[in-house]
Amino acid sequence: MKSRLLNFLFWLVIAAAFIGPGTVTTAASAGANFGYQLIWALVFSTFACAILQEAAARVVIGSGKTLSQAIKEQYSSKTLILTIVVSVFLGCVAYEAGNILGAISGLALIVTSIPVWVFTVVIVLISALILFLDRISSVANFLGLLVAVMGFSFIAVAIQSKPVLSDIFIGAFMPSLNTDSVLLTLGLVGTTIVPYNIFLGAGLAKGQSIKQMRAGLIPSVILGGIISIAVVIVGSGLESEFSFEALYTYLSLNQGSNMARFFAVGLFAAGFTSTITAALAGAFALRSGFYTEEAQHTRDWSLMKWWLLVLFVGLVFGVSGVKPIPVIILAQAANGFILPLIAFALWQILNNSNLVNHHINSYFQNVSMAITVGVTSMLGLINVSKALYTVFGLAFALDGAVVYSITGLTLLILFYAIWNIRKLRINN
Repeated sequence: MKSRLLNFLFWLVIAAAFIGPGTVTTAASAGANFGYQLIWALVFSTFACAILQEAAARVVIGSGKTLSQAIKEQYSSKTLILTIVVSVFLGCVAYEAGNILGAISGLALIVTSIPVWVFTVVIVLISALILFLDRISSVANFLGLLVAVMGFSFIAVAIQSKPVLSDIFIGAFMPSLNTDSVLLTLGLVGTTIVPYNIFLGAGLAKGQSIKQMRAGLIPSVILGGIISIAVVIVGSGLESEFSFEALYTYLSLNQGSNMARFFAVGLFAAGFTSTITAALAGAFALRSGFYTEEAQHTRDWSLMKWWLLVLFVGLVFGVSGVKPIPVIILAQAANGFILPLIAFALWQILNNSNLVNHHINSYFQNVSMAITVGVTSMLGLINVSKALYTVFGLAFALDGAVVYSITGLTLLILFYAIWNIRKLRINN
């Protein structure tokens, strides 16, 4: 029982990685604008996240290689893997300042007398100390405890709001989508399925069995989805435009100061854990591109130099107050390409018995990955379009023609993917 609990805490690092300030903002905004209507997007994205995370971990366990090495062997292309790992690392760097500032926002709701730059320096230093002091497993267990605190905070506030369970059920299993909600829907999916988390999970899987990995990873992802849904429920009570301050004030007035503080603690935990996991995930991604074995210690210099760089960039932007908008836009565009590319690569690798041995996909897993590849392709195309239009200063609206065009391109990508899977099956 103790080993199962420790394994679960170890894998909670994945929930810590995808529930950051961006997730809290997007989920609370979805609740404030659409009530429970978009919960189905979180149900789906939690399912897709579990599929991709389990697939990446299974590739590492089945092949005995790092994820980058497996992709390199599948496609015999150093350029491809370099493009993927650099893009993933760029995403970690771009969003690190947001993670730090999200943690600060949670603290600032409770403590208002300390300057932001002081909070920034303290958070970065503590994050660096945690990553430096011990083994990867110990860091993961520590983050697991913080996720438990975060989850308790958000779920407690959601329960206190006394939601109508039948409405939650309708929102979760009866999808609705319109022009007004499509961008927020895609935001919910995009903030749950994150490219750098795939490399983080793959790195953590080294040395585990398939059974052990699934027993810890899948419940972790499900808990992360439940916490995100709790944030939607919390945000649904807000009638004004969403902000952390507005939601904190609303909770104070309607549910009492304790519930407001629970929200602030949850927000801090979301930002703080994502600060650490983004740095660690970026380091895992770049290191796996150049080494055949994963590091066992976070103070291994081949790993440490990269997480130090991510934290340093977050510190610079956090202290200066300058938002790295161009880098974020570039990261959005890069991740828009990279996420479906990684999903497609995982799908092909897990149908190559020469690489993953007997851990190839079942029929259900192939169908699940087909759906996931389709949705991530659509999400990627939209993110790239948004980034390109933002760079050129043009207004961008998703009308019906754009949605239908993206859907058509997605179907073509799926057809190509399925055709290649059939050829791999025949060849193997």
